[in-house]
Amino acid sequence: MTITTSEQAAVELYQETAAQARHPDATDPHDRLLVYPAWLWDGYIREVELREGFEIQVHHYRLRDRWDAALAERAEWLSFHFHLSGQHQDSYTEVHNLEYALYGSGLAPKDWIIGTDRNPILEVHIWLSPQVFQSFAGQDGELPPALRHLVRPADQLYYTRVGKVSRAMQRVLWQIIRCPYQGITKRMFLESKALEAVMLVLADELKIQQEQPSTHESPKTWEGGAALANLKPDDIDRLHQARSILLKHLEQPPSLMTLAQQVGLNSRALKEGFRQVFGQPPFTYLHDHRLEQARQLLETGELKVSEVAAAVGFGDRSHFAKQFRTKFGINPKLYQAQRKKFC
Repeated sequence: MTITTSEQAAVELYQETAAQARHPDATDPHDRLLVYPAWLWDGYIREVELREGFEIQVHHYRLRDRWDAALAERAEWLSFHFHLSGQHQDSYTEVHNLEYALYGSGLAPKDWIIGTDRNPILEVHIWLSPQVFQSFAGQDGELPPALRHLVRPADQLYYTRVGKVSRAMQRVLWQIIRCPYQGITKRMFLESKALEAVMLVLADELKIQQEQPSTHESPKTWEGGAALANLKPDDIDRLHQARSILLKHLEQPPSLMTLAQQVGLNSRALKEGFRQVFGQPPFTYLHDHRLEQARQLLETGELKVSEVAAAVGFGDRSHFAKQFRTKFGINPKLYQAQRKKFC
């Protein structure tokens, strides 16, 4: 059964939850733990206001069911949403495990955001006001041309892009989640790590923008940032659609021929185009994605190895363990035990 909340209900739910917020760090009133009602999810959101216009959140919960939440029109800050586990979808972005969403400041129109209960949610969100973001550009606050699209007026639609969470990003995100400090050292540590995560995304963004031709509407790019050649925009859209279909059906993905038919390409064009856009053939990409997703699920410690294997589409636990060892050099059960010990 889908849980649906209206704009007003979502606001009231947040206000009610915030009024009962806990403080995991007794020395810091700006560090709050929000525990939503059990009918919605099991877990928490931790919010830390590092300074005015600079906030970090850790989302760690599991939804009871699919959640469709209505969002009101609003003027947004810049935000960086990193998904270590879990996925969400709205009209502008579809973000899966080990992906991030970059949102510029500007107008966020009325919309619906959809969250699923398929996997546990483990995300890090970083929020920067336009003023704080521009303060890093120096005394004049003049951003480089390749980043100016990230700060737009409140009446202009904001910029969005989805990218892949790199290993360097994962390392920083886990340091944020496992921050061992309290008080002033905690705030200094979290601010430095949040800025490091933002820097890594902006480095991707700079590379993408600088490699695109100087046109009013930039061409789509592959995940590594290089501009695509010899592919029509419509074909690129079809390839992204194929990727979305694969990631939505991890347990039972369609065959190459069926997938090609679903997106309106022939099998050869799908295979070659997918390699050009995403760096790998479709099912090699899916295989690696499954294993990366499994690694993140093992790190949360909330599922048994057999449950992780099933969640990412491996029907046979022994086969899953063999593939995991091949990629990561360690048995999945041992990997999970080591991560628990590290925590």
